[in-house]
Amino acid sequence: MQTTTPTAAAPKTVKPRSRYRSLEFVLGASLTGVMILLVLTSGWLFPDGGESMDLAARLMAPFSSAAHPFGTDPLGRDVLARVIVGGKISLMVGFASVIGGAFLGIIMGLIAGYYRGFWDMIVMRFADVQLALPFILVAITFIAILGGGLFNVIFFMIVSQWVQYARLVRAQVLALREREFVLAARAFGVRDLAMIRHHIVPNLLGPLVILMTLNVANNILLESSLTFLGLGVDPMIPSWGGMLADGRTYMQTAWWVSVFPGLAIMLTVLGLNLLGDWLRDRLDPTGKV
Repeated sequence: MQTTTPTAAAPKTVKPRSRYRSLEFVLGASLTGVMILLVLTSGWLFPDGGESMDLAARLMAPFSSAAHPFGTDPLGRDVLARVIVGGKISLMVGFASVIGGAFLGIIMGLIAGYYRGFWDMIVMRFADVQLALPFILVAITFIAILGGGLFNVIFFMIVSQWVQYARLVRAQVLALREREFVLAARAFGVRDLAMIRHHIVPNLLGPLVILMTLNVANNILLESSLTFLGLGVDPMIPSWGGMLADGRTYMQTAWWVSVFPGLAIMLTVLGLNLLGDWLRDRLDPTGKV
């Protein structure tokens, strides 16, 4: 009688790309999570909102005092406190503008892609005209008419960025409306709103989440740039862009006033971009987004 000896299963090997993607997620989630946690607890960590002044300690170098590890600005305010408190404004603008722009763009894209014809022509021609306008010229005109301020900046970003969501949704809907499950639902007499809610929108979530994650990072940079140019939020409100603008005249004598808010922007954007890339590989392996 012949016996067979079971062979040991070959050990599973982790592909280098899978290992890289896991590291990408951990690093992106850690950077983003830490920054959001610090911003959410900023009111508890710094009850004065980073506005407490000590002229005797103005322009103190970083790491020279335990009370001011990131140094102080020209008015003696703690740079660490202002960086964390200022992140509240930058993150608020980033997330609020993306949510608003996505909401508007999804509605317009659904109308254009599902109903096609006249509505598609109107929405897409309007989108083409908006894309043809120079962004900075539109920003200057918009701010000149309505003025700066937090809510005007958010509103401007919503109005200026709905197009990319509309184009993405329209392209996805045009493909989905010819799929078998949509045609079958239409044959059974499912109404348009029910069709969109139950069969179209759930299949849009993956690409939309990817685009929204990447755009939060983009809008944080955009808000910082507009504020740096004097077109953003009120200069009296701590924000990363405002801190960069305040510190540009002190780059040679007090580099830390600008460098630390710049590092905060860089690390936050890096974390969000890593998360966006990881989500794109998981939810959109074909690379359509």
